[in-house]
Amino acid sequence: MADAAQNQSPHHVVIVGGGFGGLYAAQALGRASVKVTLVDKRNFHLFQPLLYQVATGSLSPADISSPLRAVLSKDRNTKVLLGEVKDIDPQQQKIFLANEELTYDTLIVATGVSHHYFGNEQWATVAPGLKTIENALEIRRRIFWAFEEAEKEKDAEKRRAWLTFAIVGGGPTGVELAGAIAELAFSTLKKDFRDIDTTETKILLLEGADRILPPYPPELSAKALSALEKLGVTVQTKTIVTDIGNNIITTKQGDRIEEIPARTILWAAGVKASKMGKVLAERTGAELDRVGRAVVQPDLSIPNYPNIFVIGDLASFSHQDNKPLPGIAPVAMQQGEYVAKLIKKRLLGQTAPPFRYVETGSLAVIGRNAAVVDLGYLKLSGFLAWLIWVFVHIYYLIEFDNKLIVMIQWAWNYFTRQRGARLITGDESLGLVASDTKGDYFVPQKSKSPVEV
Repeated sequence: MADAAQNQSPHHVVIVGGGFGGLYAAQALGRASVKVTLVDKRNFHLFQPLLYQVATGSLSPADISSPLRAVLSKDRNTKVLLGEVKDIDPQQQKIFLANEELTYDTLIVATGVSHHYFGNEQWATVAPGLKTIENALEIRRRIFWAFEEAEKEKDAEKRRAWLTFAIVGGGPTGVELAGAIAELAFSTLKKDFRDIDTTETKILLLEGADRILPPYPPELSAKALSALEKLGVTVQTKTIVTDIGNNIITTKQGDRIEEIPARTILWAAGVKASKMGKVLAERTGAELDRVGRAVVQPDLSIPNYPNIFVIGDLASFSHQDNKPLPGIAPVAMQQGEYVAKLIKKRLLGQTAPPFRYVETGSLAVIGRNAAVVDLGYLKLSGFLAWLIWVFVHIYYLIEFDNKLIVMIQWAWNYFTRQRGARLITGDESLGLVASDTKGDYFVPQKSKSPVEV
């Protein structure tokens, strides 16, 4: 009996997705008596909360990315596979990649979300969202290309269109993008051009709700609005985007319809679940919410499949306060650690209480010395909130060298007001939206939507 137990294969945990949820689950299982396989279509973990800084030239992609193999190299029970999961078979306990299949004892799915254009997928190429490194580089290219084209443009009306930036969505991503572009236009680039005045830049932040940062307390939304307006951002609430095309964004505010010439339009208005949500629904009968997230049990498992867990942005967890948890990094981190702990307890024949999210607060930065922080018991804005935002983001970066590099880069940017990654990059063969000789955006025939995650 002892020999049989010794020869028995260890419990195999397969984790799909190397974001916050998947990575934290893998790290928490790193010393456990299990075999762990982490599968991701990228070979790196991306610190998404700072992606907007790549998009606006403050940081480089490597500053906020960590190779998954390097992060997990000390965990000898953990294997990393580069690949995309195409399907699952919950009866045989298998997942299928392009050229291979894996058998699991426990499956953790943490593949996150992508952009949601609410049925207007044709807008993806003209109004890119911000979820991947490729998205950030394309947005960076468009932002700095706009200033370069404006410098060459002789027609005043066309120049104004190049210097108009429209951001759709007033959540944290939209607010952070608007603030960062404002700092670029009104500070960083002010002395860099000879034929244009970058302070004439118009930055529009469009939000359908009655205030920006809707999930935040009203007083913090008001503080964020005030900070953005001081930076030079024009905020329009109760504004719905009805069309985007031909370098014009059409909005509706009440009965008023407006067509705004804008060469740079960025999307930060909504998310939808990755396609693994649909796969889970088809293979397990899991219920999906309105954006395609899998509705999970109190222990984050799929109904009728106690060995399949869904965590992070792909999970719709409404067992706490009767409303889904927000799609933020701390939720995914805690869920990853919880599932790892639950797996270890189950292997010992023990149980664990249902998952409960411990509120860590919400943070959004507007610009230099300006941020809002909601800690529940304490609400802050201004310089102190900005300091908290800085230290929290440094703390949660995965690798020490990233922490050090970002800290030094931020210090340099703060005192010099410069951004060292103001590069225009991109190649048509990579599927990025390019510009023709007239400066109009077009989509190469072989390109793929930059929204894909």
